[in-house]
Amino acid sequence: MKEKEVMEIAPAKLQGKVKIPPSKSVAHRMIICASLADGKSVISNISFSDDIKATVECMRALGATIEEKNGSLEITGCIATIDGKLKFDCNESGSTLRFMLPIALARNLGDNIFVGRGKLGTRPLDIYENICKEQDIFYINDSANNADNFLDLKVKGKLRSGIYKVKGNVSSQFITGLMFALPLLEGESEIVVEDELQSRSYLDLTLSALDKFGITVVNENYQRFVIKGNQKYQAGNHTVEGDWSQAAFYEVANYLGNDVEMLGLDYDSEQGDRAIVDFIKSLKEADDEQSLVFDGSNCPDIIPELALACCLRKGRSEIVNISRLRIKECDRLSATVNELKKLGADIQEKADAMTINGVSELRGGEVETYNDHRMAMTLSIAATRTDGKICFSNYRCVSKSYPDFFEDYNALGGKAKVVNK
Repeated sequence: MKEKEVMEIAPAKLQGKVKIPPSKSVAHRMIICASLADGKSVISNISFSDDIKATVECMRALGATIEEKNGSLEITGCIATIDGKLKFDCNESGSTLRFMLPIALARNLGDNIFVGRGKLGTRPLDIYENICKEQDIFYINDSANNADNFLDLKVKGKLRSGIYKVKGNVSSQFITGLMFALPLLEGESEIVVEDELQSRSYLDLTLSALDKFGITVVNENYQRFVIKGNQKYQAGNHTVEGDWSQAAFYEVANYLGNDVEMLGLDYDSEQGDRAIVDFIKSLKEADDEQSLVFDGSNCPDIIPELALACCLRKGRSEIVNISRLRIKECDRLSATVNELKKLGADIQEKADAMTINGVSELRGGEVETYNDHRMAMTLSIAATRTDGKICFSNYRCVSKSYPDFFEDYNALGGKAKVVNK
């Protein structure tokens, strides 16, 4: 039998200082805004994760000049409307795809071909498909017709200003994509949010980035956004703040008995994943008999590690409003439950929630990452509280968001190593 590489992690306490990587969510937005601006911008403090590389390459395809220099990006935007056959490789980044599609329809009159790998071809795009049908824009998605479900999407046409009705209980990435594109069109547009808006914090990041680059969006209580046409993105120099979605792993690690000091974070950040601070505070303050309920609707990315923390508290916990985890890089709701169960957790899956009864310790064993970066990192933090080694394959998936995770983990005293099995 052919040997395969696996990551093997022995129990060890993490201790020391770590610089939190820059926010992927903020970086996506700043790179896009700078690439649409007239002039040169410098975006500092960039981590070149796979998702960020995908956005950089897509903006280059649209005509921006982007140079990497000492952890920064020097970006000269492209403001001209073009008419060409463009290919946008989104790799596995759902954010890149959903941000870029309306921008391409606002800027390129020719063919736009979107490709990608992993689960990207199965990620929902119904909102954009319906918009294209309503505006007679060519749209064909052949992703389901290839063996690996790789993304294979073609769109062609000119996006028009007008009223866009978007359901608020789906990904806010669609609204963000429209917010990037609509200021470039002639005429005023509106985005009307139907149903309750989830992931509001991600729209705050979008609105903040647009404001920094000179774009005005009138926000009417997150129910209606009014966007004037013929606006111009203004170049500028900006720094990306630390990523709370990555800091959440260390916040949970500390709750589990580790001692990590995190550097480079803004505790007044608009990032929704900063909610981990309040979640951990609730866990610390609750008595053993108290049943806790956490609402994950506005911070879905930190749910796997929050679930891990709940597994090792005394008492019952429930994490609700998390069905959107099912359309991440994997069905992250099921994956979290399944893998923590393998380690001895008392955790149950519901359609839109998890229920957890705390246990005193976890055991070692073989687990799976589902090639999902957040699963790999959650399981690595779990290893600090298991009674034996854990191991998993597909460990390189962390490059999607935190390429240096295992280097930082070991620098803090972790015992992670690659072995052949």
